[in-house]
Amino acid sequence: MKSISIFEIIKIGVGPSSSHTMGPWKAAQMFLNSAKENNISISAIESVSVHLYGSLAKTGIGHGTDVAVLMGLSGYDYTTVDTNSISTIVQNIKATDLLKLNGEKEIYFKYKQNIIFEPSITLDFHPNGMKFELNTKDNKTFTKNYYSVGGGFVATDDSNTIEENAIVTPYPCHVAQAISDNCKKLNLSVSELIYVNEQAWMTKDQIRYEALKIWHEIKQCIFKGVSKSGILPGGLNVKRRASEMNDRLLKNQKFSNVDEWITAVKNSNQSFTNITKWVSCFALAVNEENASFGRIVTAPTNGAAGVIPAVLMYAHCFSENFDEEKVIRFILTAGEIGTIFKKNATISAAMGGCQAEIGVSSAMAAAALTECLGGSPDQVLMAAEIAMEHHLGMTCDPIGGLVQIPCIERNSMGAMKAITASSIAMESDPKSARVSLDDVIKSMWETAKDMNTKYKETSEGGLATNISVGLAEC
Repeated sequence: MKSISIFEIIKIGVGPSSSHTMGPWKAAQMFLNSAKENNISISAIESVSVHLYGSLAKTGIGHGTDVAVLMGLSGYDYTTVDTNSISTIVQNIKATDLLKLNGEKEIYFKYKQNIIFEPSITLDFHPNGMKFELNTKDNKTFTKNYYSVGGGFVATDDSNTIEENAIVTPYPCHVAQAISDNCKKLNLSVSELIYVNEQAWMTKDQIRYEALKIWHEIKQCIFKGVSKSGILPGGLNVKRRASEMNDRLLKNQKFSNVDEWITAVKNSNQSFTNITKWVSCFALAVNEENASFGRIVTAPTNGAAGVIPAVLMYAHCFSENFDEEKVIRFILTAGEIGTIFKKNATISAAMGGCQAEIGVSSAMAAAALTECLGGSPDQVLMAAEIAMEHHLGMTCDPIGGLVQIPCIERNSMGAMKAITASSIAMESDPKSARVSLDDVIKSMWETAKDMNTKYKETSEGGLATNISVGLAEC
């Protein structure tokens, strides 16, 4: 088994869903590249159509899958696009029935005819399946299936983007026990071990740069979230709450930049009650941005994008001497725990329910916080195990197919569970533990396979069927 870089697990993305937005967006780009590789030029293409299957069809409107496909076919990159322009670009395509393919050639594209939702069909490989098809001016047809397998990763019938940068590291950690064994053998902390392994992909300076770039995006995302009020898109009329919480906690102070705001947070009333409110505020801010097609950090998915930022910002603001080096250690540790889940279970709610998203992100955050607070490698793994153990069986049942209810609040709960799990692990002797992280990952995967499909991001069970709303276009 090859190793996965932590920067494949924690990466810059766009909301509202890694599997339903980023994955299909990337698949659209891959399809156009594949056409070129098969000697089909953009100028020769006359028409393109997309079939969305399974979970992508059932919750695709609410998750922005249609928007993602349009943006990807238009040649935009979700890591760099001005997120404020997305709505205008999509509305223009719908209004004119014209799409500028890869930014090069305008083709006729009628939204309701060229994007076909097939909720009754599920492809064998994965519930998040899609088929792209093009026709050329000389009547050639080219089709290809893609599968969005979670966290923005995309697979085809014969390849997987997770394998593109997968290599053999000096000290492979494919299971949690290997992390413990390697740390003991080398006398390293978890983050020090990951630093060694990540240098198989890039230099230490590059690792530092990439980690701090992620930290920059996390700070900006939270600050944007606490600075905006109003109603989230999609038709559920969900009100943004992070800005109101922020205003109450900081007594309506206004700030011109994120650094001023962080200083104010650090200097605010640090009672237990207020700190817990801040944790919720941080998580809500991120996921409200995510629900609005904002720039977020996928960690390991978009639906769970608020947990790790909330716990990291909590540590930065309310722990002593939490400097940039600890930020880097936090991100490295969190990412490595995410790779263990990716390789041995799933980070896709369409495969495993919400335990695969909020549960995994909570485990990642718990481990990272424990690492930065001085926990031993075994305490780090114990914290991850505790956090995941108490998310087992969590279903994914988004109301209206939107990443809003219960998703936004679940990020706050996942962050608080991570902090609690870290506290318990820091006060425990891992030798006395009866459940290992590998045990809980195995249990999570078994639970995922046994879980009824209607609780796996289909909006056909749970809260999604007990709240009367209709799907609305974003």
